[in-house]
Amino acid sequence: MDHETKAVQYFEKGYICSQAVFAAFAEQFGITEKQALQIGACFGGGMNKGEVCGACTGALMVLGMKYGQFDITDTVSRTAEHAKAVQFLDEFAKRKGSYVCREILGCDLRTEDGRNYARSNGLFGKLCPEMVRTAAEILTEMLGGNE
Repeated sequence: MDHETKAVQYFEKGYICSQAVFAAFAEQFGITEKQALQIGACFGGGMNKGEVCGACTGALMVLGMKYGQFDITDTVSRTAEHAKAVQFLDEFAKRKGSYVCREILGCDLRTEDGRNYARSNGLFGKLCPEMVRTAAEILTEMLGGNE
């Protein structure tokens, strides 16, 4: 199964956007499904504040697994990780108009009214699966295809 389909399936099962994207790629990087779901758990809904879309945050976690600096003296990997993160976010914004959750949803999740608006209008079900799919698609392209 390709990563895009797997990510959307996680989301449709009830996992949040950040969990869905990160978990879809986890095995490829030696992370268990459980670990990925736990790590990604607090990043949905733009970190619950309508900031950077959780699908993007999950994708950035994957990019960190691939390119992230772990040796403090390795400044080359720090430069590479930064470039990959910017590349991802720019491409996501190009395709979807923004990578900011509240701009994508058109409401402010920092407020009770905004959260109620999103729920009552089914925005999470209408818009978020496509954000999850797009994040996984861009990641797949950046990582060289589905493995």
